[in-house]
Amino acid sequence: MDISRHEQRVLHVLAQGGKIVALKSDNGKLIGVECFNRDGWLMQQCSLPLFKKLKAKKAIASSNGHPYRITRRGLELARSEFDNR
Repeated sequence: MDISRHEQRVLHVLAQGGKIVALKSDNGKLIGVECFNRDGWLMQQCSLPLFKKLKAKKAIASSNGHPYRITRRGLELARSEFDNR
């Protein structure tokens, strides 16, 4: 399954220890997302539609209310790069 360049970038950030924080309204509806790399810097490439695509492909998941992290399926989708750990 092919993934877009933006999806690839986000998956590489997550593979290196990044996280995606879901922003929710008072009634619990998802209104936005923020993607942070392992150093705590905010990535601007991660948008709500991109987040929904990655979640639909089961490349990211959250457990026990923690931020979203890459799954084993996401690691398979991410093509290897030199700087991945």
